[in-house]
Amino acid sequence: MTDYRSQFIVTPGESVSIADRATRISLFDDSKAAKATAKDNAKAIADLSHQLYGEEKRSVLLVLQGMDTSGKDGTTAAVFNRTPPLNVYVASFKAPTKTELAHDYLWRIHNVCPKKGQICVFNRSHYEDVLVVKVREFASAEAIEQRYEQINNFEKHLTQNGTTIIKCMLHISHETQGERLRDRLEQPRKRWKFNPGDLEDRKLWPQFMDAYETMLNRTSTQHAPWHVIPSDSRSTRGAIISGIVRATLEEMAPNYPDPGYRPDDFTIT
Repeated sequence: MTDYRSQFIVTPGESVSIADRATRISLFDDSKAAKATAKDNAKAIADLSHQLYGEEKRSVLLVLQGMDTSGKDGTTAAVFNRTPPLNVYVASFKAPTKTELAHDYLWRIHNVCPKKGQICVFNRSHYEDVLVVKVREFASAEAIEQRYEQINNFEKHLTQNGTTIIKCMLHISHETQGERLRDRLEQPRKRWKFNPGDLEDRKLWPQFMDAYETMLNRTSTQHAPWHVIPSDSRSTRGAIISGIVRATLEEMAPNYPDPGYRPDDFTIT
């Protein structure tokens, strides 16, 4: 099993340029080999996640952040397709509701963080509040500037209380997004996923890339570093992220608890 974490990490304290990070790489011989790797990882993740559930002492939060069509749903399927629903769940974040707006912006995030023994996938996340909110100017520049430190402190709080955080930016090219948006329109079975609003965000691609770059540089920390994942290839993306999740769980080394029972202690008729 290859540990991809160091290959795609945004090293805390070092500056990263989005333009220098590839959206497509040749990591496998072909898509079949990449899918086989992801399948093998998914099987191992299923076993490890069940041990984590049985241990019930720690949790894992996988943050998937990326532009529209970058593959957050597909990634979740590739990584956890063998994991029982008992062990993993997905939280997605759209425009905040009136109730959510009545609280601080991290309230709705903390509310769905994983409890001990569970794995949670964030499909989009609290980083929307320094990405789309920043680009669309839904909050003041001063407020957004404060949020980087607030988010770092929030994530440190989670890690200090037993949650391991894995953050992956799904990095796609402008060209690939265009192809996938056209595919959504042209394929009847995918047309329901098309959102005209995505085209408005697409017009602001340079501004979004600037916001992502600032996000990476300001919030890749020792306790919760970012990984920039080449995502033009769906199969490569799935293989890399499943490898990162698997390596993280193996490093955590969860174990089933021993309740102290032994076969000779009971008679089962």
